[in-house]
Amino acid sequence: MRGLAGELGDEAVTKSQVVAGLLACAVCCASMVRGEARAQAPTVQSAAKRTSFGQANLEGTWASNFILNMEATPQTPVLTVPEAQAKKIAAAFAAAIADGFDKALDPEIPGLIKLTDGLPIVRGERRTRAVVEPADGMLPYTPEARKEAEAPLGSASFDNPENRPDGERCLAGLGPPPITTTIYANRLQILQTHDHIVLHTEYGDEVRIIPFADKHGPKMFYSRLGDSIAHWEGATLVIETIGMPDNDRIHLFPTLLVPREGKVIERLTRVSERELLYEFTVVDPMTYAKPWRAEFSWYRTKQPMFEHACHEGNYALPDILAGARYEEAVAKAAAEVARP
Repeated sequence: MRGLAGELGDEAVTKSQVVAGLLACAVCCASMVRGEARAQAPTVQSAAKRTSFGQANLEGTWASNFILNMEATPQTPVLTVPEAQAKKIAAAFAAAIADGFDKALDPEIPGLIKLTDGLPIVRGERRTRAVVEPADGMLPYTPEARKEAEAPLGSASFDNPENRPDGERCLAGLGPPPITTTIYANRLQILQTHDHIVLHTEYGDEVRIIPFADKHGPKMFYSRLGDSIAHWEGATLVIETIGMPDNDRIHLFPTLLVPREGKVIERLTRVSERELLYEFTVVDPMTYAKPWRAEFSWYRTKQPMFEHACHEGNYALPDILAGARYEEAVAKAAAEVARP
């Protein structure tokens, strides 16, 4: 983390701002999307393209390969920065991420993190963060929620697999709303029919089949992705989701709290041939002092979606539980030795 502080100032970067960024950039496949999201200043379409049944056409595969901070940092209090400054900030964040993973987790990251497209581009402007409301760029957590968000990751019980986070068990990927990961080769595929919209996220291989409706279905049918309904506001697709599992309340990459009681409102607008603006609002009075809104852009890609085979390669869970049993055995042996 000294890499970031040394480049941008002496103030410490909080755990939620940088550790979340560190985890967000475990990009084993980042090289595959390099350059796909590098956009020039977009020209807003005078009229959105339409499907054969009259809806604004959002279909296709979209990619984003940016270093996205959710919140403002002491070093980046403003929302937009000029290109030269954006390069300096992105390089500093990349150095901090590479340094953290090089020492703690993944030796491949120092090289791969250099393949991102830097800070996010939204309508031709470089952004330092996703949050746009409140204007200070900070998530309006309650004190209790802020404490939960900044707690060590993976601190749940190690007694059995069901106590571990769903993401660790490959039961939840990066598809639950809001979709906040712009790196990690997480493409978004959109399909449309007259009465449904389909959002397919690559990382986790999760599909949300969302009906156009004015009310939610029975709770017994809610899924791990919550219950979503959609409608159009002009050329903007609006999706409202409720009832997401509390097991998945902590979203990763970057860290974000979305409890069962929360509501997520997503808005997707095609602002140019290549750019898809993605806005989302989170409402939950128990977690946030007020609703907040964030945004970033996806960019059209010709690269295909690939299978994300998390379960087939997930050998970590037995090792995690075995490690916990070993620590317990060591502690028990030490206690017996110390017993008078």
